[in-house]
Amino acid sequence: MAEAISDWIDVPQSKVSAFGDLTEDWQYIHIDPDMAGKTPFGGTIAHGFLMLSLFTRFSETALPPWENPDFDVVMSMNYGFDRIRFLSPVPTGSRVRARFDNPTLREKEQGKVVLHYAVTVEIEGSDQPAIVADWLFILFLAPKSRGVETAA
Repeated sequence: MAEAISDWIDVPQSKVSAFGDLTEDWQYIHIDPDMAGKTPFGGTIAHGFLMLSLFTRFSETALPPWENPDFDVVMSMNYGFDRIRFLSPVPTGSRVRARFDNPTLREKEQGKVVLHYAVTVEIEGSDQPAIVADWLFILFLAPKSRGVETAA
């Protein structure tokens, strides 16, 4: 698979404030434009965990369904991260997208495989990424039906 790139996602103050309310993280650098304007950021920034929560949406717009000639994916789930680094703050009002690179697959146990992606979250107009992460999915597999007919 070649590199996959998600659609851009807007990060308005309303989304950042709603995330703060949902998670009860009301640190002023996220929700108070006046106070945040006096920091080196020059304004409010998105929560790092808000950016992580967008990974699912990024994947939905970037990644094709996993296919195998012998198995169907019954279900996939977030399996976690091997590594996450928050490299640059995401200013409120920005747009972000993700690049998915270097997919690898390893068998976990019968009927389950772990799919790994290197993910880079980009901020529109910035040379520095917001996040780099190694993200894992677990795929639950079932053998494909071969459609074998029986004699009557």
